[in-house]
Amino acid sequence: MAVDGNWNLVMSTPMGERKATLNLNSAGGTLTGMQGADGNSTEIFDGTANGNDVAWKVSITNPMPLTLDQGVRRTTA
Repeated sequence: MAVDGNWNLVMSTPMGERKATLNLNSAGGTLTGMQGADGNSTEIFDGTANGNDVAWKVSITNPMPLTLDQGVRRTTA
């Protein structure tokens, strides 16, 4: 799955929907990039791209300090 480029995310959270942007680059199974929301952006880490699966982590401080462990699986063509 080609994942390089800019993406808009909508995440369902206990505090309601949160919108974010994601800029991804993949090479040899490694995923790098930046995730942004609410005027802040941070580098993703532990990113992987394997077939239809991509996963990454990002540390945030707003609305509270957390490390988000995120992943996406493409299920349709």
